[in-house]
Amino acid sequence: MIRRSKVSRLATSSAIIAAGVLVLAACGGETTTTAPAANEAPAASALPATGSGELHLYSWTDYIDPAQLDAFTAETGIQVILDTYDSNETMLAKIQAGATGYDVLVPSDYMVAQMIELGLLENIGVNTMPNAANIKPNLVDVYWDPGRSYSAPYMYGTTGIGVDTTDPAVSGIASWKDYFAAGSVAGNSLDVLKDQTELVSAALRAGGVAPADLCSTDKAQYAAAQELLSTFKPKVIDSDGGIERMVKGSSKARMAWNGSVHRMTVENPNIQFVYPSDGLNLWADNFVVPVGAPDLENAKIFINWMMGPEQAGVASNFSGYDNGIIDSDPFMNDSLKTDPGVVVPADKVALISPTPSCSQEARDLYTEVFTSWQSGQ
Repeated sequence: MIRRSKVSRLATSSAIIAAGVLVLAACGGETTTTAPAANEAPAASALPATGSGELHLYSWTDYIDPAQLDAFTAETGIQVILDTYDSNETMLAKIQAGATGYDVLVPSDYMVAQMIELGLLENIGVNTMPNAANIKPNLVDVYWDPGRSYSAPYMYGTTGIGVDTTDPAVSGIASWKDYFAAGSVAGNSLDVLKDQTELVSAALRAGGVAPADLCSTDKAQYAAAQELLSTFKPKVIDSDGGIERMVKGSSKARMAWNGSVHRMTVENPNIQFVYPSDGLNLWADNFVVPVGAPDLENAKIFINWMMGPEQAGVASNFSGYDNGIIDSDPFMNDSLKTDPGVVVPADKVALISPTPSCSQEARDLYTEVFTSWQSGQ
């Protein structure tokens, strides 16, 4: 659907997210949390408006506006120290290795579920925070955190392909199969996320694996994905810096999150977001607090502040994605609301399915394929 009004945009976004949550729940995403009873609304708990000291934030690179963090400091008196990562797996590995000192993390849906299962996250009672009333209704009872005890919504989006339409070597890319084939041709300037979940699931899709089977443990399917990737030799393997490379033209096609492509198109309108015909992942990122966070109260103040409609709108304007907070539209740029890479056209909705939330056995197979591919570069 091309946007006709604010209401239609929100309705379509809600339908996509709601469908994604239903599919994820059906695929067996597990968590140790329990949703509140349907007729039981958590009582709101007061939070101080100001604090002191520091907040250590560990987030994706180039995902949160430094000016917004400065505004938070000016309003609350809490100084934010930002550290960044390039994938969910990088963040998890660091936390599991014993990294301490972080107060807030920003994992994606499936990673929240894993971290809850592993006992790595604090139950901070997000659903009792004053601004929890602003969470879009379809993003409250999510599979990774039913009822929202551990996590607050941040941005959500899809992972497709950014293409420079002026380059004939890549302008015809319409699927993941096309993308991997283009990356097998010497001289083509392709760029790919350094993300095993995204890369391997795209290779599985290109090999004809259905969305419902992306967590399969059928080794033959992974062998086929590995074979497909064996000739895929992108110029760049990096989750960071893709916007700059595409805008400058050193990369001509990139596996990319839709919000990052939106930011590319603002600077270079020749870049287009492609919805791969063999399907693409829907994801939702969240604010969480790791067990042992040194400044727990500051973390709660920050998360509640970011759930305000104005702050969610400001965050969307910087990141290029839609957010999980109602009434944020008036604070969002019109360019976001009219971008078909952000506002999913009606004929593309069926292509979207949730990022796979897999068993450990399937995750190990993803790791095996990704590690083998990366070592062959």
